[in-house]
Amino acid sequence: MAKELTVAENLRLLYELQLVDSQTDEVEILKGELPMEVHDLEDEIAGLDTRLHRLKENVEDLDGELSRHKANIMEAEALIVRYGKQMDNVKNDREHEALTKEIELQRLEIQLSEKKIKEIEQVKEAKVETVEATEKRLEGKKSDLEGKKVELEKIIVKTKKNEEKLRRSSERARKKVAPRLLKSYDKIRASYRNGLAVVRVERHSCGGCFNKVPPQLQLEIGMRKKIMVCEHCGRILVDDNIRDVGKKVPEPKEEAASEAK
Repeated sequence: MAKELTVAENLRLLYELQLVDSQTDEVEILKGELPMEVHDLEDEIAGLDTRLHRLKENVEDLDGELSRHKANIMEAEALIVRYGKQMDNVKNDREHEALTKEIELQRLEIQLSEKKIKEIEQVKEAKVETVEATEKRLEGKKSDLEGKKVELEKIIVKTKKNEEKLRRSSERARKKVAPRLLKSYDKIRASYRNGLAVVRVERHSCGGCFNKVPPQLQLEIGMRKKIMVCEHCGRILVDDNIRDVGKKVPEPKEEAASEAK
């Protein structure tokens, strides 16, 4: 059965875990906002792609409408010619009047289609301008994304070995800490942007929020008999010598033998 760790040993393990996690945080800070910027750019590009596809479909629909109206004009013009020829052979006024009405109707169809063509061409022109502007913006965003990815990749390559080493160290340390303490550590760490859950008392103050730590509390922290937290920020407090817990005190070296006479 594994020996249960003392409070002091758990505190040392927690503090060492904090040191490792803080180094990992520093690597993330080195990356800065790049991962988020890359993600945002990818989302924006996906949105622009969708919008561009929709705009091009709209332009295609408008081209279809233009084709239909142009075909309608050609058909109406052909009918006008045909009705004109038929008027040369009318036998009475009723037939003449009927053909005249048909010709007028086709002319109205032509006018209506010409009006629609003019309106559609105006809408299409605006759509085409929007397509061109969207394509230009999309190319700019793709160029930005490529640059950000290259920059991020350089940092990742530079920090990869160190990150893997830190990750392994963190995993090893976490396995040693008591589960209930680990749960508290993770909760406190998640509460602060700087990720500090375990801090030393420095110059009689909390190393996290920098508020003064009462002398009696400092004394109890130094005794390492129980887990002590800052009354202001709730972080776990440890003393300056916490890393020496569990270390063997080296035996004094024997004095050198007297020199031979």
